[in-house]
Amino acid sequence: MVRRNVARLVVTFTGVIALLLGGQTVAFAAPTNDDYSAAIAVESVPFTTTIDTSDATSDPTDPTGCYNNGSVWFNFTPTRDMWIQADTIGSNYNTVLSAWTGDQGALTLVGCNDNYYSQDARLAFTVNAGTTYRFMAGYCCGNGRDGGGSLRFSVKEVLPPANDNFADAIPVGALPYADTQDYQGATRETGEPSSCFTPTRTAWYSYTPTTTGSITARTSPGYAGMAVYTGSSLTDLVMSGCSTLYSYRPLTFQAEAGKTYLFQVAADGVNVHTFQLEVAKQPTAEFYYWPSEPSSYDRISFSSSVNDPAGAGISSYAWDFGDGTTSADPNPVHQITADGDHTVRLTVRTPDGRTASATHVIQVRTHDVAIVRMTVPTTARVGQTIGVDVHVRNTRYDESVRVELERSTPTSGYQPVGALTQPVPATASNKTTRFSFTYTVTSDDLASGKLTFRASADPSPSRDALPVDNELLSTPVIIK
Repeated sequence: MVRRNVARLVVTFTGVIALLLGGQTVAFAAPTNDDYSAAIAVESVPFTTTIDTSDATSDPTDPTGCYNNGSVWFNFTPTRDMWIQADTIGSNYNTVLSAWTGDQGALTLVGCNDNYYSQDARLAFTVNAGTTYRFMAGYCCGNGRDGGGSLRFSVKEVLPPANDNFADAIPVGALPYADTQDYQGATRETGEPSSCFTPTRTAWYSYTPTTTGSITARTSPGYAGMAVYTGSSLTDLVMSGCSTLYSYRPLTFQAEAGKTYLFQVAADGVNVHTFQLEVAKQPTAEFYYWPSEPSSYDRISFSSSVNDPAGAGISSYAWDFGDGTTSADPNPVHQITADGDHTVRLTVRTPDGRTASATHVIQVRTHDVAIVRMTVPTTARVGQTIGVDVHVRNTRYDESVRVELERSTPTSGYQPVGALTQPVPATASNKTTRFSFTYTVTSDDLASGKLTFRASADPSPSRDALPVDNELLSTPVIIK
């Protein structure tokens, strides 16, 4: 029982409000392990206790390297080396847990944790036989205050996984395969190789395929490191592949039938990991191109869209454009100079030899019409109706062509006169198709003194390959 003289308004950590009048003596019961010197001894593991720390105090000599609000103490002296977990899981307040070695006033921090999950705290580390480890449990956040709640404190030994050592590698059977192990107690065996990572806590698996083919290893969560070896002992291992810690990438390679592969799985941090092994999924390939209706004058832009779900990536691209030419670029630009239906094929390959292909038939059509001449009278007068003939040539495909005719104005550029749509057959000669328009001269034309006509030809829905010759201006008509 502890007694204190107070003359103030006190709000406890648990939310109880009491008005303490001047000179009044208030009694409260602190936990038995409130002080460092009265720490509860953890005699053996597993150990669990629940205590009320509502009236726990913070001693001025408590260390401040981790929050010491409402601190209570526990001691543990192991009789052998082991990996342990200490936690406050199941407490009803926001706990903080720290571990220390040494003596009061000269403590060395081993670990500090707050909010491992929600309000719980957890520490996991290796303890050495004969060394006393001192646990201080408090509440978040800060130092020097009193209070607490219902504290549940536990210590347990975490055993290494069954496949902790190379000689105890778990054999993988039929694929797909999955196995879950707790890596908290995992160790690094003497002589264990380093690859693209330095292992600290590892486990081992072995697999001997009956057929040659690509396989994929991955972990969940995905940040564990993985290395695959061939060999019969730690001293003669030869690495076949590696995926670094925190790369979040699977490990894919081609495995030979009858050969045994050893997988080293490395966990950084205390966590449960699931090792998975499966036949590697095939990559996918697709491509797109622009323009979608190219002519023989167009440089076609090809864009590949590929994916390797096994994570090995794409090592090569092979394009066949169907016109006798090829490319190894991921996104080439190519001109197909002859009209026709051209089968374009993209084939991609992964480093381990898996392939995927995509094929499209590209229809190259060169649509090209041209206005080659316009016939207009040399002179005209106001009120006279004159003829304007537009001659269109077409040498590729039969087209339906729309010709629009405009006239010049003194102030607003060109204004529409009319439009005609008619078939224009393809011909290898210089033969043209005539579009005949009429126009009646106005007084505005007389004010200008001359009249110019502009014609444009459009073979829609076809796209004209060379639109530069789709427009033509007439010679001026002198207005008298």
